[in-house]
Amino acid sequence: RNRERERASDPPLPPLYSHSSSAMMGPQMGPVNLFGEGSQEAKGEQARMSSIVGALAIADLVKTSLGPKGMDKILQSSSRGGAVSVTNDGATILKSVLIDNPAAKVLIDISKVQDDEVGDGTTSVCVMAGELLRQAAELIEKKMHPQTVIAGYRLLRDAAL
Repeated sequence: RNRERERASDPPLPPLYSHSSSAMMGPQMGPVNLFGEGSQEAKGEQARMSSIVGALAIADLVKTSLGPKGMDKILQSSSRGGAVSVTNDGATILKSVLIDNPAAKVLIDISKVQDDEVGDGTTSVCVMAGELLRQAAELIEKKMHPQTVIAGYRLLRDAAL
């Protein structure tokens, strides 16, 4: 009962999301924007494809540094006074990239785990995961359901194990 009294006396909290109804806005209060300035909201197919495109960009970035004819990348630090370094090491490249795309972050995390567990193959694992995503995107564009694609990848995993 004491909790009920405390709750009844607390002032109401503002809404956490924007809504066109005036009932969701308090007096002298406009809609609340959860997204940062200039950000966009994506849903469904658009969100899925933008995540895949972001991950493919990361995979393509490190793919060019793979192998004996791999190209070096020039990295410029934004925090260390603009220090410049040249490398063809995939792990170093991926650690240096600032990403806000969720699927691209997963690729970077995959390469970090590969580096921690094995100590090598960070670029290869990133490129392989990117190619699997590229094939998934093609199948989804051909109107195959994403769950069917996932089921196929699970069969692939089982066969590989």
